[in-house]
Amino acid sequence: MPMFEIFETFITAQGDFTEEDLRLLRSHTTVKKIRRKEFLLQEGEICRYKIFVAKGLLKTYVVRHDGVEHILRFSPENSWATDHESMKTQTPTRINIEALENTEVILWTRESLDESCKTVPAFQTYMGRLMENALRITHERVLINLSYTTEEKYEDFITSFPDVFNRVPLHMVASYLGVSRETLSRIRHARIKQ
Repeated sequence: MPMFEIFETFITAQGDFTEEDLRLLRSHTTVKKIRRKEFLLQEGEICRYKIFVAKGLLKTYVVRHDGVEHILRFSPENSWATDHESMKTQTPTRINIEALENTEVILWTRESLDESCKTVPAFQTYMGRLMENALRITHERVLINLSYTTEEKYEDFITSFPDVFNRVPLHMVASYLGVSRETLSRIRHARIKQ
């Protein structure tokens, strides 16, 4: 299925979009194929795009001064990625967005996103819900990181992201959970024994 048709199928399940709405949305986007390990955004750049993942998998992460990578999120099919603050304020980002697989994305610039929201009210409504959901997910992630044991974090990740869990190496799951690979391996082996 062509990339924009994947997006059309996704977005029409989210709200009441007419054929004209979809035509306008298509006119405001760019479709792009990204190779595995290719970056859509690197630290120090200004974020230029709101990214919808049609196929593939992205990771959003930061790198500490000592070179340690901390994964903030995974973006599989039918999800979004960006640095909202950098895109909004046009200031350099601290994050990286990289393809973990060959990935197909649909891109909106800040201007084309604003235009899409202006000309397609249903899209503006959807974007508002998307931002509310992103805030809820961030809040939930903070609570999990502060109050769950490592074992509970691991169980939550497997339950919440079963498709991602099967597509990424264990060290990336450990990075996302904020634990060492060795700790995660020990928990995983104990779980298998049960």
